[in-house]
Amino acid sequence: MEHRSKLPNVSTTIFTVMSGLAQKYNALNLSQGFPNFDVNADLLDLVNSAMINGNNQYAPMAGALELRKEISKKYELLYDSSYQPENEITVTAGATQAIYTIISAFIFPDDEVLVFKPAYDCYEPAIELNGGKVIPIQLNAPNYKVDWVEVENKITSKTKMIIFNTPQNPNGTIFSKDDLLQLQMLTKNTNIIVLSDEVYEHIIFDGLQHESVCKFPDLKKRSFITASFGKTFHVTGWKIGYCCAPKDLMDEFRKVHQFNVFSVHHPSQVAIATYLKQPNNYLDLNTFYQQKRDVFLELIKDSNFKFVPSQGTYFQNLSYVNISNENDVDFAKRLVTEFGIASIPLSVFNVNQQDDKMLRFCFAKTDDTLKRAAEILNRIS
Repeated sequence: MEHRSKLPNVSTTIFTVMSGLAQKYNALNLSQGFPNFDVNADLLDLVNSAMINGNNQYAPMAGALELRKEISKKYELLYDSSYQPENEITVTAGATQAIYTIISAFIFPDDEVLVFKPAYDCYEPAIELNGGKVIPIQLNAPNYKVDWVEVENKITSKTKMIIFNTPQNPNGTIFSKDDLLQLQMLTKNTNIIVLSDEVYEHIIFDGLQHESVCKFPDLKKRSFITASFGKTFHVTGWKIGYCCAPKDLMDEFRKVHQFNVFSVHHPSQVAIATYLKQPNNYLDLNTFYQQKRDVFLELIKDSNFKFVPSQGTYFQNLSYVNISNENDVDFAKRLVTEFGIASIPLSVFNVNQQDDKMLRFCFAKTDDTLKRAAEILNRIS
C-alpha cells in the first residue's frame, strides 16, 4: 500500500527514546516526567470504593457532575474566578487529549498558531494535523523571558490561537502577572483564542504565584485552561485531566470531545471529586516538591553542572557548558551508556534544534533516587 504521511517529519518522541535507552542500559531514569513514589493511600481507597459502589459504566460525556462542581470550587478558592460546572468544565483523558481537542475544534487549514518554545511536544503535531501553521517564538536560556515586541510582530490577520504553558515544561519557568497583562492587551478585541496549559499550577516555588488566565477578565473570555490530575496527584498513568472555558468555546470543544473519547474513567472521577474536598491535597504540593528540588540542588551544588533553580514543575534544567561541547542529544545518550543516568535534551523542543547545552532532569523521585542521581552527576567532568 502507498500512503502519504500527515506528519512526515515526526518520529519517535525523545521521551520514548531516552526511556528506552534507560531500560536497555539499566540506567537511573530522570528523563520522563513521572513520580516513582507511592500514590496517597486515601485516593486509592476512594477509587476502590467507587468501583465497589457501582461506578463502572460510562460517565456523562462532560464528566461526573460532582467532579465538575469540585473543580469549580477550586477556581473560586484559588483565583476568585468561576466556571459553571454544567457548561464550562469538561473532564478529559489527560491534558494532552484536551489540548488536541481544542486545536481540532478551532484550527482550520492555514490558520496560524503562536507557540512559545521550548514547548512540550504535543502542540505542534496537533496543529499540523489540522492544517494549521506553527509560528514559533523562541525563549532563550537560562531565564526564558518573553519578548512581547516579538510576539506583537508575529501576530497577523491569520493568527487564530496562542498556546503557552505556565509553569513551563521543559524549562521550569513561569509567566508573570506582567506577561499575562501583555498577552491580554495584545489579544484584546481580536478573535484569537488562548490555550493556557496549566498542568503544573500547584507546583511553584520560592513564594511565587501562579498567574492563571482566569484571573484576567478579557483573557478569560477567550481562553481555555487545561489541567492534569495525573500531575497533581502523582497518578500519570490514570490519564485524567480537565479543561475550562467560557460556554461559547466549550460548546465547540464538546462537539469534538464526544467523538474523540466521549467520556473518561468513571471510578477515578468519583474518587477525585471526594479527594478535592480537602484542599490541602493540592495546596501542599508546592512545599512537597520544593523540598525535593532543594534536596536535589544541594546534592549537586559542587558538580560541574550549572543551574538556575526551577521556578515550577518537577523538572530541573542543568547546563553542561563547562563539561562538554557535544550536541545535547549526543551528550544525553552518552550519560545513559557511560554513566547510567537518563535525562532529556532540550534542543528537541527549540526552534531549529537550538542547542543551549541544557538537559532536563525530573526530580519527582524518592530521596534515595535523587541521592543516587547526584552521586552520578557529581562524577561527571
